[in-house]
Amino acid sequence: MSDRFALTGARVFDGEDWHDNAALVVRDGLVEAIVPAGAIPSGVTRIETGGGMLAPGFVDLQVNGGGGVMLNDHPDVASIETICRAHAPFGTTALLPTLITDTPEITAAVAAGALAAQQKVPGFLGLHLEGPHLSVARKGAHDPALIRPMTDVDQAMLIATRTTLPVLLTTIAPESVDPARISALVEAGIVVSLGHSDTGYAKARGFADAGATVVTHLFNAMSQIGNREPGLAGAAIDTGTLFAGIIADGIHVDPATMAIALRAKQGPAKIFLVTDAMATIGTDMTSFTLNGRTIYRKDGRLTLADGTLSGADLDMIAAVRFVHHVVGLDLSEALRMASLYPAQAIGQAHRLGRFANGTAADIVALSDELDVKGVWIEGDKVFGAGIN
Repeated sequence: MSDRFALTGARVFDGEDWHDNAALVVRDGLVEAIVPAGAIPSGVTRIETGGGMLAPGFVDLQVNGGGGVMLNDHPDVASIETICRAHAPFGTTALLPTLITDTPEITAAVAAGALAAQQKVPGFLGLHLEGPHLSVARKGAHDPALIRPMTDVDQAMLIATRTTLPVLLTTIAPESVDPARISALVEAGIVVSLGHSDTGYAKARGFADAGATVVTHLFNAMSQIGNREPGLAGAAIDTGTLFAGIIADGIHVDPATMAIALRAKQGPAKIFLVTDAMATIGTDMTSFTLNGRTIYRKDGRLTLADGTLSGADLDMIAAVRFVHHVVGLDLSEALRMASLYPAQAIGQAHRLGRFANGTAADIVALSDELDVKGVWIEGDKVFGAGIN
């Protein structure tokens, strides 16, 4: 393919506004411009998309697995590539492979694999280390034997890992980490998320003041909103500096609860979509293991034997459809929740989640029914046999 091409025949959503009768011009892996369909520069290769819409590729900040692989079980570059490849057909063009609470040795191996994945794996954005510095009281599917407080050694490891990666996000619980450590992590460029925590509202707000800017899977594995104690869920909604991921599958959070939270959320930080996806994405597997425990797939749920939810059997386009069709969000907002807002949450909105001159040509072509027709990562088509 030419290194300069124009996608035509579809409405273009630039992350904020819609453009009709327009073309998206790409050059050397970057967006060059959105131009009227009749004003495509001469010499540019035209690619007809056949209707529908073009939108910024989806950005998923919590992806535990895909393509039959869990990052915990295979903490290497090959697994990162498998996971990224498995999610691309669902519109995800940038993701954070996510390590669920594990040993220091596995964490170190993941960091090494991530270093090797840079400049090699399309869609690889960085890492999300979800634990091990969480609350046993809100452990969810995390192995309680591996949960522990953060030490000086842990803090140094996180800071050293961040120096090798463009993005490092870590989920911690205030019960297991001193606020001074949060400030040090943030100063080193690490995105700190609060989650798997039974902390109260005031303490959560204090950690936001210390530099935490994200909350992991809103309403799940956290203290809830009560009449006298708003909890971490309340702090996430009421604190303007806290972004919050949400699993929009209708299982983890009731649609009415989701709608209430979206109406109530104080900005400028927003609620964004995450899949919390596991190994099942892109496969027909019915079970897999995590830290030696079997997780079962049935009726859209992933659970341990005791019924505890264990991640989600969810892809990003399904989450977009859910918040649009079931929760009732305007399509523009649903798309922003999958692209612009997560990009903002990790400080990458200058290159991801929108179309503007110089942003990455990470593109998803959607039908009017919100089926994925084609996907490009940095201008290279990675999915979509019907678009040439």
